[in-house]
Amino acid sequence: MKIVIANDHAGTDLKFEIAEYITSLGHEVINIGTDSKESCHYPEFGAKAARMVANKEVDLGVLICGTGVGISLAANKIKGIRCGVCSDTATARLIRQHNNANMIAFGARIVGSELAKDIVKSFLEAEFEGGGRHQQRIDMISAIENEN
Repeated sequence: MKIVIANDHAGTDLKFEIAEYITSLGHEVINIGTDSKESCHYPEFGAKAARMVANKEVDLGVLICGTGVGISLAANKIKGIRCGVCSDTATARLIRQHNNANMIAFGARIVGSELAKDIVKSFLEAEFEGGGRHQQRIDMISAIENEN
């Protein structure tokens, strides 16, 4: 799979570790985040990565900021994006299985690098269960998104 990774200044160190880890799992990583620790604006990076996912330039996205919340909020403003903030592996797995999430976010100030790797692995290995109540709910979310 082709995975985009984006971050702000708070996530720079963790981004490098996670990008290397994703590569070790056999995936291609596209780094569009900052490589600096100088203060920058997470909405720019979250939206840019989300557009790549929405336009199908990549398969999935991984976002990192201080908490994961800000960058995920920016990503979720892009039509077709379902990005969840995860601080544990169960949530990372379930957002793919039940919500067909196409992006994940976490906080460099919240999770350590080993947990972040486990979160990413759980997200990447999970598959949407498809059909039934899960698809119905995703369709409902899409309908809300299309109202605006």
